[in-house]
Amino acid sequence: MEGMGLIMTLVIGGIAGWLAGNILKGGGFGLLINIVVGIVGAFVGGFAFGLLGISAGGMIGSLITATVGAVILLWIVGLIKK
Repeated sequence: MEGMGLIMTLVIGGIAGWLAGNILKGGGFGLLINIVVGIVGAFVGGFAFGLLGISAGGMIGSLITATVGAVILLWIVGLIKK
């Protein structure tokens, strides 16, 4: 992965994790955990979108996919915590 690609992945992951935390009323977990949740969420979102036959491209598509995946991930974690 190129340096700029890594930076964009971290930025998109951080934004996606922060958005997911706000959507689920959690407010996020801090910058580092938000980045991790966003990056893992991108994989979860990509898998979920793939199952549904949805393809989202570009930077906005990546952000939407990562955010949806992060929301799914945080929702599952919330279910497990209860």
